[in-house]
Amino acid sequence: MTASPHDIERVTELLGRPPQGDFEVVVRSGSGNPVVLANAPLLHDGTPMPTMFWLADPALRAVIGTLESEGGVGRAEAEVDPGELAALHRAHARERDAIVGASHEGPRPSGGVGGTRQGVKCLHAHYAHWLAGAEDPVGEWVQAQLVTGGLLPPGAPARIIP
Repeated sequence: MTASPHDIERVTELLGRPPQGDFEVVVRSGSGNPVVLANAPLLHDGTPMPTMFWLADPALRAVIGTLESEGGVGRAEAEVDPGELAALHRAHARERDAIVGASHEGPRPSGGVGGTRQGVKCLHAHYAHWLAGAEDPVGEWVQAQLVTGGLLPPGAPARIIP
């Protein structure tokens, strides 16, 4: 995963700090700004990074933060099929583990989307995963909440269809 110097600079601005690991921008806004980052599973210092897809867009982060603060995590867990969610976490972990490789010695990221093994931990991670084209029922649930609640920011990106 290699980001361009321009993407590294822009992501540093969006995060308020330099990125601590390798990444690539996998979803951009209409103006070209990074929206979703695909993160390497290990940071530069070897620390495991369980969140493969990171939502970098500040407007989307804010509206999803509001959704979370209003009980969105619990509502998503109640409304999304638990079997689908468990299968998603297992598939996500397998995908990330394949990137790390079997020969890696040392700590490895664990869990599924956002590093959790069951349920929903972070609507942001699920939404980023969904925007990047994954079949993520929680990300799809978030999109429905944003649309029906009129919360999608102007210029929000469309979902990437693989």
